[in-house]
Amino acid sequence: MKVWIPHPAGRTLLGDVPPGVTVEVAEDASRLPSDAADVRFWVPPFLAGGDATALLGELPDLRVVQLLSAGADAWVGRTPPGVTLCDARGVHDSGTAEWVVAAILSHLRGFPAFALAQSRREWAYDAVCPTDELAGKRVLIVGAGSIGTAVRARLAPFEVTFTLVARTARPAEGVHGVDELPALLPAADVVVLLVPLTDATRGMVDEEFLAAMPDGALLVNAARGPVARTDALVAELTAGRLRAALDVTDPEPLPADHPLWGLPNVLLTPHVAGSVRGLLPRAYRLVGEQVRRFAAGEPLVNTVVDGY
Repeated sequence: MKVWIPHPAGRTLLGDVPPGVTVEVAEDASRLPSDAADVRFWVPPFLAGGDATALLGELPDLRVVQLLSAGADAWVGRTPPGVTLCDARGVHDSGTAEWVVAAILSHLRGFPAFALAQSRREWAYDAVCPTDELAGKRVLIVGAGSIGTAVRARLAPFEVTFTLVARTARPAEGVHGVDELPALLPAADVVVLLVPLTDATRGMVDEEFLAAMPDGALLVNAARGPVARTDALVAELTAGRLRAALDVTDPEPLPADHPLWGLPNVLLTPHVAGSVRGLLPRAYRLVGEQVRRFAAGEPLVNTVVDGY
């Protein structure tokens, strides 16, 4: 059988493959490495959008799509019958958790303002200080999966208190259900979004959600842009009542004339939370394990069902 991967380095990083498995590099859907027959296992490019799913119709023997992203929203409902969709849950825990911590600290400690002052060669102590601080903050993590757990572990030394929320409550683990958000939001100084994009989460951060957050609270979106309603977000942030750190937006990329760019209470990065140097080694360790499982007829991990 054939396995298609998007990175030449992946040949080495995925480790030994079983006899009879041929690994080919398919970096671009417009330049396929060989005939599509007998491609059973396909790894699309990282963050490949909906356009990449068009290749599904050209792979008659496909049985597994293994994503390099933790989110599978562009692929759910598009894979043909008999094709198993797997995400990269666990691969992005450290990178995304680091971004969340860095974004929170940068925003609270005024780093964007200091960076602008540096570009103007200004000593901006009086203009920016005293800054806010992370110690003592109440952090609400919406999305209690592996990344949410990693965020909690990295924030724990900063003297914060936590509330975790998942799709379904897990009382034994101290995890609340998403239906409890209206009661939890007013007590949160920092709200971190880490949910997958599904029909249930699309637009969940709306006018009511934002209005329930206390004055001066920080919204951190490391999930997907459409989890938040952009018009509601822009309105609240323009009023200056809330702050935001956004790695994802809707639309994405964000147009140059979009109002989010010019708001002083917004920190923006271009969907980079998972784009770290350790990504490929971690990702291809998972790919290699999955290929070996598939070849041996063993159950795959990280299978995606109904968007999760």
